[in-house]
Amino acid sequence: MSRKSTAAAGVQTRAALYLRVSTGRQAVNDLSIPDQRRQLEAYCEAKGWEAMAEYFEPGNTATDDRRPSFQSMIEAALTKPPAFDVIVVHSFSRFFRDQFQFEFYVRKLAKNGVRLVSITQELGDDPMSVMMRQIMTLFDEYQSRENAKHTLRAMKENARQGFWNGARPPIGYRIVAAEQRGAKIKKTLEIDPLQAETVRTIYRWALTGDGAQGPMGLKTIATRLNDQNVRTRDGGRWGISAVHQILTRSTYMGEHRFNTRDHKTKAPKPEAEHAIMAVPAIVSKADHEAVRARLTSRNPKWTPPRVSTGPNLLTGICFCGACGGAMTLRTGKGSAGGQYRYYACSTKARMGEAGCKGLAVPMHKLDDAIIDHLESRLLDPHRLAALMEQLLDRREEWADQRRRHIAEMRKRATEADAKLNRLYEAIENGLLSPDDASLKDRVAELSGIRDQARADAERISASVDRLVPTITPDALTRFASAARRKLRDRTSGYRRDHLRALTQRVEVISKTEARIIGSRTELLRALASSDGGSYAAAGGVLGFKPKWRARSDSNFYTDRCIYPRTAWAAGVTSTAAVRPVWRLGSRSVPAL
Repeated sequence: MSRKSTAAAGVQTRAALYLRVSTGRQAVNDLSIPDQRRQLEAYCEAKGWEAMAEYFEPGNTATDDRRPSFQSMIEAALTKPPAFDVIVVHSFSRFFRDQFQFEFYVRKLAKNGVRLVSITQELGDDPMSVMMRQIMTLFDEYQSRENAKHTLRAMKENARQGFWNGARPPIGYRIVAAEQRGAKIKKTLEIDPLQAETVRTIYRWALTGDGAQGPMGLKTIATRLNDQNVRTRDGGRWGISAVHQILTRSTYMGEHRFNTRDHKTKAPKPEAEHAIMAVPAIVSKADHEAVRARLTSRNPKWTPPRVSTGPNLLTGICFCGACGGAMTLRTGKGSAGGQYRYYACSTKARMGEAGCKGLAVPMHKLDDAIIDHLESRLLDPHRLAALMEQLLDRREEWADQRRRHIAEMRKRATEADAKLNRLYEAIENGLLSPDDASLKDRVAELSGIRDQARADAERISASVDRLVPTITPDALTRFASAARRKLRDRTSGYRRDHLRALTQRVEVISKTEARIIGSRTELLRALASSDGGSYAAAGGVLGFKPKWRARSDSNFYTDRCIYPRTAWAAGVTSTAAVRPVWRLGSRSVPAL
C-alpha cells in the first residue's frame, strides 16, 4: 500500500487512535483502555505522528461492523481528502475479528490513502507481509469463534441450573440474587406480583373472555388493556406484538428457553440447541398450550380461512384414522345426475394409494352420525357431571390460589398507602422538603404501586366467581337441552361453532366407524359461558388441537376424552346399531 504523497513530502503524518474492549463491564472496570491509549500515544510520539482523533468503542464485538465509533472513524477516513493518514490500533483483533470484513475495510481505506497500523504486529506492504496479516486475522477470527462457543456452552449450562444469564427479564418477572459463587453473584427470576397479574389477565381474556364477551383476539386484548389504562412495564401502551409475545412465550408456564435464535441473523435455532431454565409459572401449562392451539387454529398460515368460516360441518377437525391426514371435501355425480359430497382422505388425493389406502364417507351420513352420537352419549346430564367432577375440583383449588393472591395484592396496596402517609407526615412536620426531586419520584412510584395493586385485586376478585362456576344438575340439563337444539338447527350460522365447543377432532377409522375426541377443559369453558345454553353467542368456542394422539387413554382422570366409536352405513343414520366402548389402555369395557 502506498503512503499519502503529502506524507512522503515531509508533512507530519496524521493519526487516528482506535481503542476497543468487548464488553461494557470491561469499559467501566478494566485497565485495558487506559493501557491501549498510553501505548498508542507513545507509539505515535516515537514515530513523530500527530494524534488527530481518538475513537473509543466501549463494549462492542469486533465480529461485525455495527459499532458507532468504528463507523464514525470509517466515515472520516473515507472523506475527500481524509481526516487522517493512518489508523493506529493495539492489535489487528481490535479492528476486526472477521477475516473477510477486515480485508474489505483495509482495501477500502487504502483506496483513499489511509493505512491501518498495529503497534504489536508491525508489517510492511510487501506480499509476504500481506499474507502474514491475513493469517493473523484468520487466527483472530478462529479464536473469537472458539471463545464464543465456550461462552455459549457455559451460559446454556447456567440456564439449565436455573440461573439468569442477563438481559431484561420477561414482563411479569424480576431479577433477584440467588447465591454467590466466588466473586460472582448468581441471579434468578421471581414473579413480580403486579405485572404477573396483567399476564394472567391477558391469558384469561384469550381463553374465556371477560364475561361481557367470549375469548378475545390479540387486537381486542390490546385495545381492552389500553381502554382500562393498564400500562406496560415501561408505562407505555399495549400493541398486538407485545400481547402475542406474552401468549406464545413458554416462560409463563415455567419453562424459559435460552439460545432460541442466532444473535446475528435472528433465525430460529433447532429445539435441540435450546436450554430450558425452570422459572416460577405464572399460568398453567394446560392454559398456555390451549392459547397456543387457539392462535395456531386462527393463523391463516396453518388454518385456511375456509376451515374457520366454510359451510361444511367437520372441515378442519375430520382426519383419516389410517394416515392422520385431513379429510377434505370431494364431490361426484351419480348415475341419476345428482351430486354427491364426501369427506375423503387428502393424502390419497395427493399421493394415490401409495400414500394411503384412503377413505371416502358420505358427508351427510357422517355429519348426522356425529350429531346423533353427541346427543345420545355426551349431552346426558349425568355423564356431563361425571366428566366435569374432577376438573371442577381442580378449578376450585385454582380459585383458592387466586383468592390468596387477591389478599397479597391488597396487602401490598395497604403497605404502599401507609408509606405514602408517612412521607406526607414527614413533609407536614418539615422533616422533608416537598421540592426534593427524589421525593417526588418516590411518591409517584408508591402511588403507582398502590393504584395498580388495588386495580388488580378488584379485577381478580370480580373474575374468580365467574371463572369457577358452580355447575348444578339443573344447569347441566339446561346446557344439554340448548346444545341439542343448536346442533340440530341447520339454519344457524353457529352450528359449526357449537360442535367445536364439544369436540376438537373426529377420526374416521373405517367406512363404518369413527372416533370423536374432545377436551374436558374446553367442555368446561363451554359450560361456564353457557348462561342457560347460549355458550356460542357468549364466545365460548375455542380452537382445536390438530395433533392429539388418536389412541390416548380416555378414563375420567385425564383431560382428554375419546367418545365411543360412531358407526354408519347405507341407511344407518344413528349409532344405535353399534355398541359403543371406552378405550382404557389396551382393553375395552362397556360404555358408562
